[in-house]
Amino acid sequence: MDVDIWAWVSDTQRQLHQAGNAGLAIALGELPALALEGRYSQLDVMAPAVAQHGETLELPWLEFYARYWHLLGRIGDRAQGAVALGDAQELVEFAARDDVRECPSVAAAHEVLAVTQANTDGPGYAADRLAALGAVLAGVEPESPAFSSLTAQYVAALLDAGRVEEAVAYAESAVERLRAAGREASFELGAMSARALLLAGRAEDARTALAAAAEFPADDPVSKPHSEAVLRSWILATLGLISEAVEALPDLDVVGDHPRDWVDWSRAVRLLVGSEQISNSWQLGKVLRQWIDYFAMMGGYRARVELALVAGELAIERKAVWQARLLADLAESGLGELRTTEGLPERIEALRAAAAGTAPHEAPGPVEERVAYFDAADGFNADPERWVEWLSPLSGQDIEATRRHTTTLGFLGYPSQGADIYWAMLVDTGAAAQADEEDITYLTGLLMEARQDERLEQLAAKLPPQGRHLALARLHRARERWAEAAAEAEQAVQADPGSALEARRVWATAAQQLDDPAKGAAVLREVLDDETVEQEDIWKMIVMATSAEEWDTVRLGTTKLGMPLSSSEGPIEEEMGLVRIILPAPDGSQRQVLSLRTGPATARLAVPQPRNMDYNAGDVVVFDPQLLEPIPDDPKEREEFVPPFAGVRMLRPGGYTSYFFDGAAPSEEDWTEFNEVLADRGWPMWVYSDDDYTVTHPSTGERLPGVFGWVAVPPNVGPAEVDALLDDATERWVHPLAWLELAREVDVEVERHERIVKEYGL
Repeated sequence: MDVDIWAWVSDTQRQLHQAGNAGLAIALGELPALALEGRYSQLDVMAPAVAQHGETLELPWLEFYARYWHLLGRIGDRAQGAVALGDAQELVEFAARDDVRECPSVAAAHEVLAVTQANTDGPGYAADRLAALGAVLAGVEPESPAFSSLTAQYVAALLDAGRVEEAVAYAESAVERLRAAGREASFELGAMSARALLLAGRAEDARTALAAAAEFPADDPVSKPHSEAVLRSWILATLGLISEAVEALPDLDVVGDHPRDWVDWSRAVRLLVGSEQISNSWQLGKVLRQWIDYFAMMGGYRARVELALVAGELAIERKAVWQARLLADLAESGLGELRTTEGLPERIEALRAAAAGTAPHEAPGPVEERVAYFDAADGFNADPERWVEWLSPLSGQDIEATRRHTTTLGFLGYPSQGADIYWAMLVDTGAAAQADEEDITYLTGLLMEARQDERLEQLAAKLPPQGRHLALARLHRARERWAEAAAEAEQAVQADPGSALEARRVWATAAQQLDDPAKGAAVLREVLDDETVEQEDIWKMIVMATSAEEWDTVRLGTTKLGMPLSSSEGPIEEEMGLVRIILPAPDGSQRQVLSLRTGPATARLAVPQPRNMDYNAGDVVVFDPQLLEPIPDDPKEREEFVPPFAGVRMLRPGGYTSYFFDGAAPSEEDWTEFNEVLADRGWPMWVYSDDDYTVTHPSTGERLPGVFGWVAVPPNVGPAEVDALLDDATERWVHPLAWLELAREVDVEVERHERIVKEYGL
C-alpha cells in the first residue's frame, strides 16, 4: 500500500480515539500484523468487523483498508484461489467508487486481484493480469512504494504467459528504474527477477540475483525467510549443488504452514530426492496428497494439477504404481477447471506411460497369505503404500483384506477409492443389511472423508433401523448439523438401547452444541455403569451436568472416577489449586486467565479483564478437564506448572467491574502497600504492562518505568468508592497515577487526570 495510507491510518486512529472508539482505533493498527503474521483466526473476525464499522461510520477508505488486509491474509500465505476470486473482483469495483478512488492505495486492489487469479490459474489468467496491471503501472512512477509490488506481479504474469525473456528484461529494467529514482527494489521484486532467470535457464544468474534480493526490504518480512529459502533451494538443486540445496530447504514442519510455498518446495524436492538427506518416502507422498486436497478446497486449480504431477513422478520412483495412476487421473480431472492446459495432457500421458512401465515392489508372500503377513508386519516401519498394492488382488473379495486395504487407502489420502471397493462388496451385492457393524463403520467413515454424503444416505437406507440412524447421526455430526444429529442418534438409541453407546455419544455431543447440557448429561448418565463406558464419557457427562448445575450427577461421575469431594450435596465449591482457563477474546484470539479451580469442571477467574470482555474476575466458568498441555517431566518445571484447560461456558457471573489505571511506577514500598490495600478490600488487580513499558517525565523528558493494569471490584462497590480509594492510596506517590475513564464516569478531577495522561505521555 502507498506510504500516504499510513499517514491516513495514523490520523484516523487519532480521530477514533478522540471520538471514544478506542477499540476500533487499535484494530485499525492491528490488521496488517494479523495478515502478515499468520494470525488468521483473529484476522477473519476482526477485519469484517472493522469493514462493517467503516460502512456504518460512512468511512469508505476505512472499509477499503479492512477489506484489503483481510483479502491479503487469505490470498498471501494461505494462497486461496477461486474461493477468493469474487471478493477480489468486488474490491476492484469498490476501489473504483467516487468516494474511494482518491485513496492512495486503490492500486492495491488490482494487485490482490492479480494474485488471486495467479493462485487460481496463473497461465489461464496471464493475459487478464497483464492488461490490468499494465494499465495501473502506466500511472505509477518508481517513486511510489506501490511500484515494486505491482511490477513483481507483472513479471509473474509474464512468466505465466510463457514470455520468460521478456520477464527477465522487465524485472531488470524495473530494478534499474528504482535505483535511478533513489529507491531500493522490494525483496519480492528481486526474488521474482531471480525466478525469471531460473526459468530462463540461467540458474547461476538466478543465484546471484537472489543473493542481491536478500538485502532488499520485504513487503512481507514475516514470510521472507522461508520463501527465500525455498527459492534458493530450488536454484541450488537446479545447479546440481545438492548438499547446499538440501541445507537451504526448509523442513516440512516449517513450510507446512505456508501453502504459498508448497508448489516450489515440491519442485525443489523433486530434484533432491534420492540424496542421503532427502528421502522419497510414503510420508512425503501422504503430505503432498494433503496439499493437493487443500488446493482443491481453496480453488488453487493450477497448483492442484502441478502437485499431482510432481507427486505422481515421485510415486513412480517409489514404485507406488497404483498411486501414480490415481494421481494421473486426478491431474486429468483438474484440466477442466483450467482456462489453458498447454503442455499438461502430455505430462499426464507421460506419467501414465511411466506407471505402465514400472513394476511394483515384490510382495512378501503368496496372495492367500497376505492378510497374515500384513498383521505380522511392524506397524511402525511398514510401508502402507506397498501394502495397498499387495492387498489389492484380495480387496473386494476377502472381507479381512478389504478392511485393511480400504482403511490404508483412506489413511494415505484416497478414501473415495476405498469407499468404491467397499461399496461394490457390500452395497452393489445387496449384503449391506447383513454386514458386520465394523464394516459399516469403516464404509461410513470413508464416505464422510471423501465427502460423498449422498452415497452415505443411500447406504443408510439399506441398513436396519439402528444402523440407519447411527450412520446418519455420524454424517450430521461430521457436518455439524446438530439438531439432525441429535434426532438420528436418539432414534438409534431407541432402536437398540442395549448396544448404542456410540449413538449416545453423538446424542450427548449434539445436545451440548444445542445448548441443552442437561439432556446431554442425562443421555450419558443412563449408561454410567456400562462396562464399555470410558473415562472420557464420564468427564463429558460431568462437564454437561456442571453446566446444568445438576450436582448429584456430577457427584455420581466423580465417584465413578474415584475423585473425592469434601461436600455431599448442593453446589460444589472446593479449593483445588490454580489453573489457566483459555477463553476467547473479541478479536478472535484467546486469553489465558489465571483462575482458582473450584470443582471437577469449574473455576473462578482471578484476574481482572478489560471492559470489552464477556468475562471478568469473580466469574465462575465451566471448563473441559482435558489438559491442553502435557505435564512437564522435569520435577522443578512440574512444581511450577499451572495446568491449562479450555473454557466451555459461563456458569455464574461474579458481576465485577474493571477500572483501568496507568502511570509511572511507584517505589517498591509504595507498590507493596497499594497491593495490600486492594487485597484487604478483596479487589483483584492485575498489571498488564511489561518491564519495557515506560512513560515520560513531564519536567526532564527522561523515560520512567511505567505501569498499567486493571482493578476489578464486586457489584456492591460503586465507582465513586473506587475513585476515592485509588486517590487515597496513591496521593503520596512521587508521580501520580491516572484513571481517566473512571474519573470521567464519576466526574471527579477529570482535568487533573487528563493533564497526567498528556504530561506523562500515557
